[in-house]
Amino acid sequence: MPRFDRYLLSQLLSHFGFFALVLVGVYWINRAVTLFDQLMSDGQSLLVFVQISVLTLPNVIKLVLPVAAFVASVYVSNKLIAESELVVMQATGFSAFRMARPVLFFGIVVALMMAALVHFLVPMSRTTMIAQRAALSENITARFLTDGQFTHPSKQVTFYINQIDPNGQLRDIFLEDGRRTDEVTTFTARKALFVRGDSGPKLIMFDGMAQTLDRATQRLSTTRFADFTYDLGALLTRSVGPRRAMQEMSTPELLWPTEGVLTESRASPAALLYEAHHRLAEPVLSVAVAVIGFAALLLGGFSRLGLWRQIGIAIGLLVILQGTTTVSAQMGPLVVQGWALAYIAPLLGLAMAGTMLWWAGRPRSIGKAALS
Repeated sequence: MPRFDRYLLSQLLSHFGFFALVLVGVYWINRAVTLFDQLMSDGQSLLVFVQISVLTLPNVIKLVLPVAAFVASVYVSNKLIAESELVVMQATGFSAFRMARPVLFFGIVVALMMAALVHFLVPMSRTTMIAQRAALSENITARFLTDGQFTHPSKQVTFYINQIDPNGQLRDIFLEDGRRTDEVTTFTARKALFVRGDSGPKLIMFDGMAQTLDRATQRLSTTRFADFTYDLGALLTRSVGPRRAMQEMSTPELLWPTEGVLTESRASPAALLYEAHHRLAEPVLSVAVAVIGFAALLLGGFSRLGLWRQIGIAIGLLVILQGTTTVSAQMGPLVVQGWALAYIAPLLGLAMAGTMLWWAGRPRSIGKAALS
């Protein structure tokens, strides 16, 4: 690789690493605050928070990488033009397409990172995170075994424990179940134990009473019991189902979906196919975004007033590409051949970059003012 290509590529990669680190940190912290509040309110440990927050990183990095590539491309181009380095390279006979070659290499490096993320790391992390959340939903000790506090395992269900013995026995239990529309049942017991059954965890209450209030007649009936088993499995597993969404499935499963995949995802074949081709198109879009940031700044040449107009053009083109991607994502899953819409934004971006490079390298006439 020629020295100019190595120099420009090293500048792009170093600044790309910096901007990616900053953007990932900002975006991840914004999400981590909400996640931390949710997990801590459920009584989870700091280790659980770290595990789940790390699993969210691949998806955060996937969202940030194209933006970081664009910002790095614009920043390095503006810096080299301001220091007249690109002007000198143009004076030596380098065309706009020739100067854009290291930027294209840089875009390919980012595209390879994006391909690894969208095809492997993001689906794997999302699947692992869903499994982790399912395990947490069954962790009764962390979620509900808090003495002296009223907790709500589900809507219309209230649970209270007065004291927890060192051996795990629960003292003075209060449980109100108001999920049924016709009646409300309140359980009280002197002691209770949690046990794990085939259908989920169960609460075994001893020496207690069940009070059932008929909502229509307002009639209260009471039943005393020596022991009673209350099934908590339905409450704990309601929010987590065994089915995977499209985002958790591998690309081959989306490209060639079986009946089991269609049933599990509850999505149409067109939606699955669009998701697969969208994953294939995302890395190409990263290449286009990087070259657009470089090509847009070449339009202005050297200027002591800066290249703010060209930077504005680059940002405007990026907004257009994002809008195209959004519209394609809304329309693509609805039609049979909608998968082709996934490639509109990448092809449009490459066309924009090529057009601007051609425009920047065209012969420019000398005005009369320059001749006088």
